[in-house]
Amino acid sequence: MKKFLKNFFLIFLFYLFFTSISNSKNDDIYKKIDLFSEVLDKINKEYVEEVDQSEAMDAAINGVLQFLDPYSAYMTPELYKNMQTETSGEFGGLGIEVGMEAGVIKVISPLDNSPAAEEGVKAGDYIVKINDIQVQGKSLSEAVDLMRGPVGSDIEITVRRRGEKKALIFNITREIIKVSSVKSEIINEKTGYLRLTAFNENSSDQIKNKIKKFKNEKKIENYILDLRNNPGGLLSQAIEISDFFLDSGEIVSTKSKRKYENRKWFAKKGDILKGDTIIVLINYGSASASEIVAGALQDHKRAILIGENSYGKGSVQSIIPLKNDGAIRLTVSKYYLPSGKSISEVGVSPDIVVEESVDENFKFNTETDNQLKFALKLLNG
Repeated sequence: MKKFLKNFFLIFLFYLFFTSISNSKNDDIYKKIDLFSEVLDKINKEYVEEVDQSEAMDAAINGVLQFLDPYSAYMTPELYKNMQTETSGEFGGLGIEVGMEAGVIKVISPLDNSPAAEEGVKAGDYIVKINDIQVQGKSLSEAVDLMRGPVGSDIEITVRRRGEKKALIFNITREIIKVSSVKSEIINEKTGYLRLTAFNENSSDQIKNKIKKFKNEKKIENYILDLRNNPGGLLSQAIEISDFFLDSGEIVSTKSKRKYENRKWFAKKGDILKGDTIIVLINYGSASASEIVAGALQDHKRAILIGENSYGKGSVQSIIPLKNDGAIRLTVSKYYLPSGKSISEVGVSPDIVVEESVDENFKFNTETDNQLKFALKLLNG
């Protein structure tokens, strides 16, 4: 019955919200507000079970936000506080970036070497159960809350995966998640391999330093930029890293409801690789900032993209604090590539489609990693 009540709130608030937008008559808006108050009163008096009205209102608010898109959501004061703690770069958890799709929790990307990645959780998995609790019908914030727990404690998640007939069950131990954003290798003494796992505050500095080190140590002729399973991060870092490899032209633009907030970013003169060949690896777990970099380099014909279609998260969310010490995550604009194409729900398509290895968890291996192996073959002729 709680699920029924929640759905009722969602449907009613959708109606209230969008009717208010389309009808500018204040009297009509006030009538809807009065009607909503009346419905709440009837539920309080007549509903078969006791209702926590505070929780019901939280669910209603969250429902309106999630109706807008999979990335907008309401955060209670507790969840907002936890989120602020996690942005410090070290936190306890499973090590997965998740979103909402059609009422189901979807894995955007597992972080490299995280507990979830080590156990085999993959981008695109749908989480259907958390410790035997059905996830469908729950909000994103509720599901995330269920996945939280003390470091060292165990959690069981059940997922559905494309191509798998049966549900997959993973038993995962929560750990402190440390995000190290750049890894590098030199392959065959002439190829510089850079794996970027997230767009953090110092990612661009790390990339630049790795490239300088490559040039000092070896005669590097070409580069592989690995953005697979990179869920994104800071827009400023995506722009700066794209700018490293471009000599001119637009990198990305954003469009929002408020025209004065529409922006475009352009590359400054100076390609730090001086035209050396770049191959970019992408997959379904490449999202947001990763898609900006891959899309910009592809549109300017600066790089060859190899792998699988990216995730399609082409929108900008702002965290807006509320009076109750909670916050809302609200989509305020969308990304557009230099070609004018939107990334949202579409993603970036590779120039050459190569399926990833079945058991690939992106530990550097030139023999078992199908996409990396193909890239090296292409570079070596």
